[in-house]
Amino acid sequence: MRVCVVGIGVMGNGIAQLCAHARHETSIVGRSKESLERGLKNIQSSLSVFVKRGEIRQEEVDSILKTIRAGATMNLEESAGNADFVIEAVYEDLELKKKLFRDLDRICPDHTILASNTSTFPIITLATVTERPDKVIGTHFMNPPLLVRGVEIIKSLMTSVDTVQMTNKFVRSLGKEPIEVKDSPGFVVSRMICLVMNEAVRMHEEGVASVEDIDKIAKLCFNWPMGPFQLLDLIGIDIVAAVLNAMYNETGSERFKPALLMTQMIRAGWTGRKAGKGFYEHR
Repeated sequence: MRVCVVGIGVMGNGIAQLCAHARHETSIVGRSKESLERGLKNIQSSLSVFVKRGEIRQEEVDSILKTIRAGATMNLEESAGNADFVIEAVYEDLELKKKLFRDLDRICPDHTILASNTSTFPIITLATVTERPDKVIGTHFMNPPLLVRGVEIIKSLMTSVDTVQMTNKFVRSLGKEPIEVKDSPGFVVSRMICLVMNEAVRMHEEGVASVEDIDKIAKLCFNWPMGPFQLLDLIGIDIVAAVLNAMYNETGSERFKPALLMTQMIRAGWTGRKAGKGFYEHR
């Protein structure tokens, strides 16, 4: 299958790596030469970890990198023009995504499925800007895509049965397990985990417990691999706040309103690992 991944951030490069490893003909579209180089470097670093663990041979790594490098471009028409399956993995900006889906609808062959990795926005909103709403679907991969097995498959009111079936088959070809959910604000994963993280920040604001102790409780009492503040820093505090605000705007429910401390930290530029500082210091 010919797959095009649009966006080469944390999620995009992980999804592209999965597709290339599954021997799909994979292309990546980046917004700049710099973003492509950075994304390819991250993919190479990620693959080297699996080599060190003995989970993959260096020859396989070289083959995967060769496939991805050959398909890395800033030209959307060149990459998506003959794709069978496109996965949009750009930043959570609704207007940006809508413009991209309009362009993809114009560029791609009639049979192409257009999938979004959005964790927030209604799939129906993206579907209705195209002439193929029956072929628009959500494929919400988790972070990090290489390690988390589940993928939310979000079908809108207009998504066809064939599109759902083909998407499930494609996701299974990547070694992942598709889980079908309805098109609703935040779907299931974002709605649940963002509320947990938001409540953790509110409890810290109220002085109920420290950042470290709330994370320790999550790990020791729930057996989670990391606590809510560690997860906030990993995902990006600004991204979590954007997801919460999107659900708040869609539903009007106060429980989705980002905690004040989260908003203040974003204003200070303390957005987590990528900024070197969040709820923890990152060097």
